[in-house]
Amino acid sequence: MKAHDLAALTLRATLGPMLFAHGWNKVNGPGGIEGTTGWFEALGLKPAAVHARMAAGTEMAAGLGLTLGAAGPLPAAATVGLMTVAARTDHRGKGFFVFKGGWEYVGVVGGAAVALAALGNGRYSIDGLLGRQRAGAGPALLAAAVGTASAAGLLAVCYRPDEPEQKPDDPERTPDDPDKNQ
Repeated sequence: MKAHDLAALTLRATLGPMLFAHGWNKVNGPGGIEGTTGWFEALGLKPAAVHARMAAGTEMAAGLGLTLGAAGPLPAAATVGLMTVAARTDHRGKGFFVFKGGWEYVGVVGGAAVALAALGNGRYSIDGLLGRQRAGAGPALLAAAVGTASAAGLLAVCYRPDEPEQKPDDPERTPDDPDKNQ
């Protein structure tokens, strides 16, 4: 086994299952998808229920893609996007260290995903078996750029931290009542 292939396999076996587990926990953890929806609502992601499901599904899909070494560098780009949104919404303003809620963890995960895109999935992967190896600066830049741009677009459209979400059955707020919609 070549060192390059072992490095790619080790990174994939570390990063992929961790991402999948985080997505799974958003759906099946202690609070379930309802708890994740409430958390995303508190973060300011609108509509929270859509973003909770989208984040969970993206984490599981990216985690599976990284674990299996399939479709590189797309799972790395998804990971960068997820981590960028997390850094902006949940970890912003809390400093560097994760034990204080900072961006350390999401920075390491995003960086590891870009490194894997540069390294390629290696010989022991779906991409390797199919002869579709993508590695180098191009895939790394693609993962970083697509992930960051996707996150920026999503945040520009859907991130409203100071705006409560109006629920259809909320009698306190209606579209016709401007005083209660501020």
